[in-house]
Amino acid sequence: MPDYAALCTEWDGILARRRSMGSALALWTAVLQGWRNWDDRTVTPLGWTVEECRQRWEREVPLLADAAPPIAPESIEHLLGPLMERLAVVNGTAAAALSRFAVAWDEGLASPASLYPSSGKGGVVSLQDELDMPAYLTGFLAHAGLRPVLDAWFSRVRALPEGVWDRGCCPWCGGMPSWGDLMKDGNVLLSCHLCGGAWPATRLRCPFCDVGQSKDMLPLVAKGAEQGYFVGTCRTCRGYLKGLDRRERWNAASPLVEDWASPHLDWYAVRAGYHRPTPSLAQLLPDAGEGPPA
Repeated sequence: MPDYAALCTEWDGILARRRSMGSALALWTAVLQGWRNWDDRTVTPLGWTVEECRQRWEREVPLLADAAPPIAPESIEHLLGPLMERLAVVNGTAAAALSRFAVAWDEGLASPASLYPSSGKGGVVSLQDELDMPAYLTGFLAHAGLRPVLDAWFSRVRALPEGVWDRGCCPWCGGMPSWGDLMKDGNVLLSCHLCGGAWPATRLRCPFCDVGQSKDMLPLVAKGAEQGYFVGTCRTCRGYLKGLDRRERWNAASPLVEDWASPHLDWYAVRAGYHRPTPSLAQLLPDAGEGPPA
């Protein structure tokens, strides 16, 4: 099962090096503490065989599309409630949308399944349309509320056969990647913060729109970026993906910790006209600033 106590320890370590960002990063601290305290005994992991998983992946179908965990709304309410209240205070423009979500949740019109990364009926896109919620808010609620559940649900089916998955989205939950590590063999490993999965990908291809022309994939040199960090951008869809060259920073923290602790790169990318499909502080706290870490 996932070890969120260890993840919190990593986070505390990087906070000590990001003291100037402490107030902005406090939102992520609250998320991580909620995950650490969540009771994973409520989830029985998916027990599919490698072959059963392969059959879905060969059809380019994420496992969540055919095997969704049973999630009682009350089991994640204590994760979402305090975070929604906290975000409504610091982001006034989000308050009304969060209020609409809370009403829909109480009335049974929104559920955990409403936060799944699906464009079909009942998925997160439908929720955005029905409640007039911006994508960054539904993305935040999905990551904050579903991560420990999905991480535990997929914990026994993480073996991904080589060459079976060629899409940019996560082979387990279908979410978009939030981070990309350049590994010592020169290949890219994408990370999903929604379920905790990681999978190999083609280096010169956009994971968001699948454009594979090198002329469309450009590095963005961000002010204040430390050695090894990069922001890859796509001129076609204007998406961006942060990442780290592990050959240069072999002792760096885990992808989620490195991503959440580098909001200055997100603010820089957003101001350059790019966007990411997964939540960042540049969306959640747009007025918090863009300065590099001290």
